[in-house]
Amino acid sequence: MPAKPVRIGPLSFSRKGDANDFLKDMLYKYDLGDKVTDEDAAILTHLVHMHPEAAEKIGAGIESFSVRTADYGTRCFWVNRVDGTTEKFSFRACY
Repeated sequence: MPAKPVRIGPLSFSRKGDANDFLKDMLYKYDLGDKVTDEDAAILTHLVHMHPEAAEKIGAGIESFSVRTADYGTRCFWVNRVDGTTEKFSFRACY
């Protein structure tokens, strides 16, 4: 099976695994509860728009992103919406 390239905004990965590694590194460079940097938020904005439930995840609009716990003690990215609500999303679901 040929490698599946992944494009996230300005970033291109020749394999899906490379994109996973990049985003996992991004996820784990933050402590739980941290807000991500503007640079990483720009990438996550492109990413969340690729999610199959993007409209639901984005809701009223994106204010910022943070890293928090998710189900079963895992961690994931959270969208902090402009209306004060939050929603988690898995980067693996986005491509």
